[in-house]
Amino acid sequence: MSVHPGSTTVFQIPDRGVTAAGCSNAWCEVGAVATRPEVVAAVAVVGVVALLAFAYVRDAEAACRAERRRVLDERDAFETFADRVAEMDTVPVPSDSSPSGVPAGAFGGIGSAGNGVSPGGGPSGGDVTLRRVLAAYDDTVLSLSHYRDEYDETAAESLAAELGPDTATALATDGGLSSGAKSALVDRSRRAADARDGLAGAIDEEIAELADRETALSGIDRRRRRLLGHMEGVRDGRETDAAIDVWNRLAVLERECDELAADRQRSLDDPPLTPRLDDDSERTFYGYLYGPTDGPRYPVLAQVAELADRVRADRDSVGSRIAADR
Repeated sequence: MSVHPGSTTVFQIPDRGVTAAGCSNAWCEVGAVATRPEVVAAVAVVGVVALLAFAYVRDAEAACRAERRRVLDERDAFETFADRVAEMDTVPVPSDSSPSGVPAGAFGGIGSAGNGVSPGGGPSGGDVTLRRVLAAYDDTVLSLSHYRDEYDETAAESLAAELGPDTATALATDGGLSSGAKSALVDRSRRAADARDGLAGAIDEEIAELADRETALSGIDRRRRRLLGHMEGVRDGRETDAAIDVWNRLAVLERECDELAADRQRSLDDPPLTPRLDDDSERTFYGYLYGPTDGPRYPVLAQVAELADRVRADRDSVGSRIAADR
């Protein structure tokens, strides 16, 4: 599990209001829109009426679900490792201790001090215990395919990174698994599992929010399509009135997009989890989730912007039709 610092970029949907100064009715606003070059060149009504796919949000949800599965697998692996270490026997170590509480004789570094051979020529008890600890870690945490792919660490290196360098050095071949080292390994492994359980819960919150945002976006897009379909179905000389009504209703949908973006912005400023990092980067939770993906760092805001652009394009097209019918 790694956390990538998030961007500090503030994403905002631009305000593209078209009400001209001094205008007090819909015809004046329509005139302002219809005189823009890009609208005059597109007199044909309505852009694409098809339902938007919302790929950004759906890809983000898939990424979150995949990461949640990985985090839960890591949680289970650390819990299993803690259980296996808890069942292991300890070996005697020197009674003098360093200020950290780890026996001084254990600070030789895993595999770097002592040869693990007893005076009688066979493996020492510490060496056997050490091998059992490393084998247990290899069979649990390091057995996760994504873990090896991401970190490419030995068991000793991963133990030091995940559970603390002092815990790893306490497993040196000349120290073995003391009762203190065993207690530390079990305690820190369970804490690592708890941390991942909390992270999985935070990802669950993000998945739920993504689903809510997609529902809101889909609702806006369905109304957009219905409005355009309604306008196309009106005949008997009421086409212009219908177009004006649709034009005004599309403005409401545009405002809803702006509100949805502002609401998501507030969520980004108050994430369900704030990882503790060495730097002061903002939004690290979202950077952790979406930084490694091929999509945008802020998929909901990108999706809202896409829909808002579609609504504005449709409104411009409707405005050009109204102007042409005058």
